[in-house]
Amino acid sequence: MAGLAESGSNPDVDLLYDINGLAKDAPRWFDRVMEFVGEWGLLLAMVLLVLWCWLAVRRKGGESAASSVAALVWAPLAAGIAVLVNVPIRGFVERPRPFVDHDGLDVLVGGKTDYSFVSDHATLTMAMGVGLFVAHRKFGLVGIGIGLLEGFCRVYMGVHYPTDVIGGFALGTAVVLLLSPLATALLTPVVAAVERSPRVGWLIRAGGSAGEQGKVIPGALSEAEVEERDLAA
Repeated sequence: MAGLAESGSNPDVDLLYDINGLAKDAPRWFDRVMEFVGEWGLLLAMVLLVLWCWLAVRRKGGESAASSVAALVWAPLAAGIAVLVNVPIRGFVERPRPFVDHDGLDVLVGGKTDYSFVSDHATLTMAMGVGLFVAHRKFGLVGIGIGLLEGFCRVYMGVHYPTDVIGGFALGTAVVLLLSPLATALLTPVVAAVERSPRVGWLIRAGGSAGEQGKVIPGALSEAEVEERDLAA
């Protein structure tokens, strides 16, 4: 086939055929699973991971609660900015989807009529993964792993070249890291103000706002007074 003949001189196309070839050899039910995972499943997993990380840093509390949550908020914001940055990039490069120029690919999802470089899915997931790493290393490592798996799925599905995915990884990472100092400086005061609110402070710190946690209830006994009372009894 024409696509196979062309692939010999292009490592990017060679790798595309190697990875997408796995889909041809796999059972149909497995391809359907990969289609869902690569299109929606890993994005959903990333959202759930961000929520889990939010619960973790919120329960942790302490003086760093506001800065930790601010860094976490930056993760999805950075992902959105990275996708917006990708709009002019795709329009400038105008690279067709691989199945347009190469025959013999097993394309698992239809309706992809836009340009290929760079991959929005790879950009989104890697930006969120790196953003999570800035906020919490353990969750970030899991997030980066999800991003790498997303990139593999996009090539496996026959809708992106490997370099589309690598470009997405680079774009998402660059947006997160380059804008992180400015974003954190802007978001931390906002998050700290939310933390002090008696109504929505629970979003930042478990148990309510910082003011509520430090509030002394009139007539309440201190721990030392309670121990003294128990000894006297």
